[in-house]
Amino acid sequence: MTNEATQTASTAAARDNWQRRVHRRHTDTAEASPSTELPAPTDVRTESCAGFVRLDWTPVEGAAGYLVERTAADGEPQIVGHGGSDVPAVVGCAFADTGLADGIAYSYRIGAVAGAEYPAWHWSDPVTAQTSAATPAPIDVRVDAAVGTGMLDRVWYLAGSERLTQLRLDADATGHDIGAEFAAALTQAHDDLGVTHVRAHAILHDDNAVVTRADDGSLRYDFTGVDALYDRILAIGVRPVVELGFMPAALALDSEQTVFTYRGIISPPKDWSEWHDLVAALTSHLVDRYGVDEVAGWGFEVWNEPNLEVFWTGTRDDYLRLYAESARAVKGVDSRLLVGGPSTAATEWVESLAEYAEQEGLPLDFATTHTYGNLPLDVRPALARHGFPDAEIWWTEWGVGSTHFGSIHDGVAGAPFILSGLASAQGRMQALAYWVVSDHFEELGRPPRLFHDGFGLLTVGNLRKPRYWAMHLAAHLGDQVLSSSLTGDGADVLVQAWATRHDDGTVDILLWNGSVNADLMDGDPRLDRNVAVTVGGLSGSGYEVELARVDAHHSNILAASPPDVDWPDEEAFDALRAHDVLHTERLDPITPTDGIGRLDLAVPQPGVARIRLRDSAPPAAHDEETAR
Repeated sequence: MTNEATQTASTAAARDNWQRRVHRRHTDTAEASPSTELPAPTDVRTESCAGFVRLDWTPVEGAAGYLVERTAADGEPQIVGHGGSDVPAVVGCAFADTGLADGIAYSYRIGAVAGAEYPAWHWSDPVTAQTSAATPAPIDVRVDAAVGTGMLDRVWYLAGSERLTQLRLDADATGHDIGAEFAAALTQAHDDLGVTHVRAHAILHDDNAVVTRADDGSLRYDFTGVDALYDRILAIGVRPVVELGFMPAALALDSEQTVFTYRGIISPPKDWSEWHDLVAALTSHLVDRYGVDEVAGWGFEVWNEPNLEVFWTGTRDDYLRLYAESARAVKGVDSRLLVGGPSTAATEWVESLAEYAEQEGLPLDFATTHTYGNLPLDVRPALARHGFPDAEIWWTEWGVGSTHFGSIHDGVAGAPFILSGLASAQGRMQALAYWVVSDHFEELGRPPRLFHDGFGLLTVGNLRKPRYWAMHLAAHLGDQVLSSSLTGDGADVLVQAWATRHDDGTVDILLWNGSVNADLMDGDPRLDRNVAVTVGGLSGSGYEVELARVDAHHSNILAASPPDVDWPDEEAFDALRAHDVLHTERLDPITPTDGIGRLDLAVPQPGVARIRLRDSAPPAAHDEETAR
């Protein structure tokens, strides 16, 4: 068999294994604690809106989120699933149910859940509504440039990354230098987006040869491979979150149990003390090499998605043992080092780990979990129920979709999705890591074409997708968040706003129009909105106005791609690079009256718009590169 045929067979086997096992979970909530039984929300209200139904309700103490049950007049009740999200529950107490047929009345009930794996024990009384056929008036957006409400939480400082061994690779079959482009992507994320930490799989994979067993049965450690990778990203300015996995073959109970084309071993260890000693040795080595003050700013995360059979062949109790051995090993080196978990898919096991850590007297410096296709739930109540009210919360994987080569990753819908998530995260968590930076990604095989709906913010060749531009616009907001409010059809649930001020007085107003409903990834004309923006508190006599856009017709590299071409040649790629820019345009200047300025614009669904107001006579020059 040729090398190419071997790689093809390996990829096919990895994909088959993934499809068979990815939805099998180790979660069992049959013995859920009584504390997870929550009352039904009250005061559920509906509003008939153009193209959707709005629902509002009162919060329930202890809720992580809320399930929305919808029933058509002639149909069966169904939980609103957002077109395939791994977690159907929604965070907050307002929701836009989109993708509905006009002229049909729908009945709704809301149920509070204590966690993604728990049921809604009690449901609200039903309410009924249908979409409106009326043309919506412009949404009223009001910003007070003189009133700050707090500082911007740059929760995107942590980003997801394919395994770091890609830094060692040369050109692939298409001529793209994987290692160089991957390093350039991390550099760009650091320099432009403000990413300071990355979390990557497989640092303990046998490709790095961290541990081998001698003929006499003793273990020998060698961390030179890890050192080279960490030295490389630290030189870029990016620190690692050390994800402890996969299992080295020398330690594995069953080394034939693997995931992905690179065959990461997903077995528990055959000897728990050997795992403990490996983690202790790695941690001690990192502290000796980089210093405890440096490593204390990293974080050690125990495993990846152990609630999925495809990532862990042990039980939940086996994972909790793995966490205990890891946490004790890390803290045994220095108590200042941070350790956390459970690093689960679909927001599960946070309560299980917190309860176990409380019972066993284990540290839980930060709780980690993942979700795709939805906004992160509120896991703080689960931590507080078990003695960890102040533990940090790091979402170490999050994205618009969880499917490899899915149908949503390259398009515009991901741009407003990202901004909704980052805004929702404010004040609720410390990190929200988008998965991942680059389309140089090998889990289920290398990209088959340039635009293949890969997870990356950047394509192979580092072209910027609409999602990247959304992150860029967030990263270039000012630090001071300004008072803002929205009213009208779609306000806060469809169209949202973020207003900030820079140190030199420049005001940014970031607007977006989106839905978590993946079935609307190409948009719904009924959800397009006009907005009327009023900015008060302006102290200058005149302002230059710049508008940046991300939508189907602006800052959308996919629209410039030649049709039916898997891999553009050099000339076509140069043409794509010429289109790889953020669309900006100058609008008419604003001369405030009594400190108030106004402007109107349209925001399609999906779409993003950023209004930047610069004093016509600022004290110093201000441009996009100094806007963070």
